[in-house]
Amino acid sequence: MEKLIEWFKQNVKILIIGGLALCLGGGFYLVTQPKNPPETFSPSDITAVSTDKKAVSTDSHQGSDFSKEKASEKIEVDLKGAVKIPRVYTMPKDSRVDELIQMAGGFTSEADQNTVNLAAKLKDESVIYVAKKEEHAPSVAQTAEITIPNASSALTENSATQKVNINTADLTGLQTLSGVGAKKAQDIIDYRTQHGPFQKVEDLGNVKGFGDKTIEKLKENITVD
Repeated sequence: MEKLIEWFKQNVKILIIGGLALCLGGGFYLVTQPKNPPETFSPSDITAVSTDKKAVSTDSHQGSDFSKEKASEKIEVDLKGAVKIPRVYTMPKDSRVDELIQMAGGFTSEADQNTVNLAAKLKDESVIYVAKKEEHAPSVAQTAEITIPNASSALTENSATQKVNINTADLTGLQTLSGVGAKKAQDIIDYRTQHGPFQKVEDLGNVKGFGDKTIEKLKENITVD
């Protein structure tokens, strides 16, 4: 043990110098090692990200415009005759007659269903008239559909091409005219009951709710003879 202590005393300087040399060598090694360069983005990368964001934004706007366009594709159809709720309906574009009849609560027991083409597409501003069994209206086999665009060929009790005689037509017959619902039809009947038959088509203006513009639209489809 004494020899070991003696040897340590004799070589202490050498040990210290050796330790310092190791420390300096290690420090030099660490300093000279290359560092990882910071991550950088090229202008092309930034442009690509910006382009992607614009594409997403454009797609979003296009989707919104498409939804608005679909929502605005509505048509209005005047349903008359032997259905439970006859009135003007707002329907999606390309709807079928069958969907319209369902919206109206279905046919009444008096309806002649053979006169209606349920598969026909609806048209904007058209009139769908469901005839009663006793009217003997043309069947689907004779007419492709019972759609009457703009009431230009309004049905009467006896014929699909004859004008509506406002002096003799009943409540149902008068409602085949475009824009004439149950109330207006009853007003016509009440007027002629109180004042006698209409002498000319223009006399319809004496009935409440029938102005000059309305009469002008109906003139080609009504008669007093």
